[in-house]
Amino acid sequence: MTVTAAGPLPAVPYDVTVVGAGVVGCAIARELARHPHLKVALAEAQDDVGQGTSKANTAILHTGFDAHPGTLESRLVREGGRLLAAYAADSGIPIEPAGALLVAWDREQLAALPDLARKAVRNDCHDTALLDAAELYAREPRLGPGALGALHVPGESIVCPWSTTLAYAIQAVRGGVDLHLNTRVTGADRHDGVHTLTTSRGPLHTRHLVNAAGLHADTLDRLLGRRTFTVTPRRGQLIVYDRLARDLVRHILLPVPTALGKGVLVTPTVYGNVLLGPTAEDLDDKAATESTAQGLAALRDKGRRILPALLDEEVTAVYAGLRAATEHNDYRIAAHPDQAYVTVGGIRSTGLTASLAIASHVTGLLRASGLGLADPVDLEPVRMPNLGAAFPRPWQEGGHVLVCHCEHVTLGEIRDALAGTVPPRSLAGLRRRTRAGAGRCQGFHCGATVRQLFERAGRP
Repeated sequence: MTVTAAGPLPAVPYDVTVVGAGVVGCAIARELARHPHLKVALAEAQDDVGQGTSKANTAILHTGFDAHPGTLESRLVREGGRLLAAYAADSGIPIEPAGALLVAWDREQLAALPDLARKAVRNDCHDTALLDAAELYAREPRLGPGALGALHVPGESIVCPWSTTLAYAIQAVRGGVDLHLNTRVTGADRHDGVHTLTTSRGPLHTRHLVNAAGLHADTLDRLLGRRTFTVTPRRGQLIVYDRLARDLVRHILLPVPTALGKGVLVTPTVYGNVLLGPTAEDLDDKAATESTAQGLAALRDKGRRILPALLDEEVTAVYAGLRAATEHNDYRIAAHPDQAYVTVGGIRSTGLTASLAIASHVTGLLRASGLGLADPVDLEPVRMPNLGAAFPRPWQEGGHVLVCHCEHVTLGEIRDALAGTVPPRSLAGLRRRTRAGAGRCQGFHCGATVRQLFERAGRP
């Protein structure tokens, strides 16, 4: 119902509070908004939704073909992938069925592909196919020399992660959820059936609590007296190549996975760029989102083998994100009815894909923990502005004033974002909503105009 970023919080307890407004937290809040009798809050430490892991991933909609069979993650990724594909189509979120090629570069990797195909079947992914070298190069002629074969996974897609998170948040707020930004939780206590969270904006009271705090989920868990997992931030650095590189690659090019993760990949994006990355660096610092010369050099070395021509293209940007890795090989989602508390931890890069299924699962846990839930209602549909390069954009209609020429962002798109249900509170937030300043010149030409529009709208 409201979006706040300053001032005291309501004194009356909420029925449910979700801590963490990443893609998973926003999805849970959206699902709870389908029960209009509930008073729900979504609390976020930063000044916008999707500010953590959700904004810095590889933006792949996974089939779950390589998940550990039988885990909660494998089930929720399968269910969530289908749900999100349908949701994206209904909401105008750009999504492209690019398909993936799991490329084997040596005999050991080639020998692992049949097992991966069998694992895919166990994960209800039945359309994979083994390719020999000739078939592989027919599909990806610019692939580096020496590849021996591949596993084709046609169901893998690329999607816009930012629009997805924002769409969930918009529907949640329009459905009656209070979104409290700049609300960092630093303490927790519970008396007489009510949690009192100490936050940077004062106390927040709630009867039921959902911990979707991402990288800080273990910290909040400990505030509640639990020590069931530890988040070790895993940094993934990525290189974004210019749109002119898009014709070099036709599929998501995946390596054979290792214990550290899915490895370095090359993938197109819905925005028309090409991504190279990520690294996988286990760190202690949960704020270490800077890129490093060593990490970027390692990516270029791997990229030179995968797609040599990519290294000749212009780099648009580099960025790094932190994934919420834990010591477990599955999500850490559990209900604690004695505390009216649900933990949603250890959500790694598959969280975007699984988000809607996670939300449904968590709502079920809340019901089993005593939260009264009536039959859910349908929320007002949301239609997101298209940020995808493969779909019609407003500038193509004619009669629009272009502000950002690199990304073809119109004045109307910027004004709509600034007047939105969950408006940006920074220039970075405006860039994520519109792509203004995200192109080749990185705002060199449009930056002053975009800032002026932002300030005229009364943003801080």
